[in-house]
Amino acid sequence: MLVKTRCEPAELKLLRYLNRRKILSEKEMNYYLNMEKGFLGEKKFDEWIQTNLSKGWLVLHDLLLEYNHTVFQIDTLIISPELIYLFEVKNYEGDFYIDGERWYAISNAEIKNPIHQLSRNEPLFRRLLQDLGYKTLTEAKIIFINPAFYLYQVPLKTPIIFSSQLNRFANKLNMKTFEIKDRQLKLAEKLVALHLKESPYIRLPDYSYNQLVKGIPCAACHSFMAALTLETLICESCGCKEAAYLAVMRSVEEYKFLFPNCKVTTNSIQEWCEIIQSKKTIQRVLSKNFKKIGYGKYTYYVEK
Repeated sequence: MLVKTRCEPAELKLLRYLNRRKILSEKEMNYYLNMEKGFLGEKKFDEWIQTNLSKGWLVLHDLLLEYNHTVFQIDTLIISPELIYLFEVKNYEGDFYIDGERWYAISNAEIKNPIHQLSRNEPLFRRLLQDLGYKTLTEAKIIFINPAFYLYQVPLKTPIIFSSQLNRFANKLNMKTFEIKDRQLKLAEKLVALHLKESPYIRLPDYSYNQLVKGIPCAACHSFMAALTLETLICESCGCKEAAYLAVMRSVEEYKFLFPNCKVTTNSIQEWCEIIQSKKTIQRVLSKNFKKIGYGKYTYYVEK
């Protein structure tokens, strides 16, 4: 049973928006692409669980918890009365190898050892469980979700599950028969209640309104769109067409996310969209989807 879904990280959403409207530095771009790839891997694992795991397990995705002033993240948690699995999901691609405690790409570039993160998170979670009054056994695993990943020189008892082993792992889990009781449901509810909405370690790039290209990016390929008619936009790169009403609404949400302290007005959204010449189109979108505050030139819009 799915208890907590996975949300798109705000940091990833921000970088995705900025990448459409400004040139990211090489460091920012690499960080953004890694986040995008990592999130894709987590979503693939979510789909795998939904398809292959029996409905008896309680499933919680994307938990950000704190214990003893230390924040830690669990990509996916599944709960039964006798055992709780903690999963760290990696979407690595290519050939890697282990040499002692160190991990390397085949090019000999050293990468972070993901076992260290797992070894840090599991004890913190166990202590949190104990404080909540639970003594359930825990087991932590790293899921390498990408079938194009290969790891050489892996010690036998390393807590790893490769993509090719997932079906066997599902069979092992589905062989277990149990009944979820109120005690497990209450634990899941407590963990959701303890989930932190924002990470204290979030790293946001600096940006300003004047740095960003104005216009409406295509929903399909993210190139900037052009006006086809008063009511329709077209992407000259991929040929995708979209109703101006829907495109403006996407742009309003983007503007609000990037500039949460700025008022949403007809003029600000028209400037942000740039290619929408009709103020009536902007006003129609704002009036239908938001609450109008003030009159005349002092009018702005807020959530209903």
